[in-house]
Amino acid sequence: MIILGIDPGTRRIGYGVVEYAGGKISFIDAGLLKIESVNDPEALRETKKQMDNVFKKFSPSVLSIEKLYFMKNQKTAIQVAQARGVVISAATEYGLEIREFAPNEIKLGITGYGFADKKGVLKMVRLILNKPELDIIDDASDALAAAIVACKRRIAET
Repeated sequence: MIILGIDPGTRRIGYGVVEYAGGKISFIDAGLLKIESVNDPEALRETKKQMDNVFKKFSPSVLSIEKLYFMKNQKTAIQVAQARGVVISAATEYGLEIREFAPNEIKLGITGYGFADKKGVLKMVRLILNKPELDIIDDASDALAAAIVACKRRIAET
């Protein structure tokens, strides 16, 4: 089973891809989708196009995405919510199972502490995936963490 994790944003979207097979979670890929468009409608269209490319490249069966958390800047919160909506809508077009987790649920599931910092999340992602050399931006490590948590939850449910 291939699981795609997404850390949503307006102009930077982290993604992380893992595979669960034979009782083991394995690293496939992680990175950052950079949205170049400066106006919001074009940025949303570009988000959809880039997500389509990710879905076609990795053929995931599950999308794990971070829920929107409280933001002081309402304009930013609305923009992130719109981007999340585009990602989720695109995922449903490909028939993916959607799993949503609050940021503190992901941190708790990865580190055992719901308020862990970005360095702590990356450290545990490296340990879980047995990739000590993994050098990625925090958006991508957060996305990998989301994918790993979705995988662990799915395993626990079976």
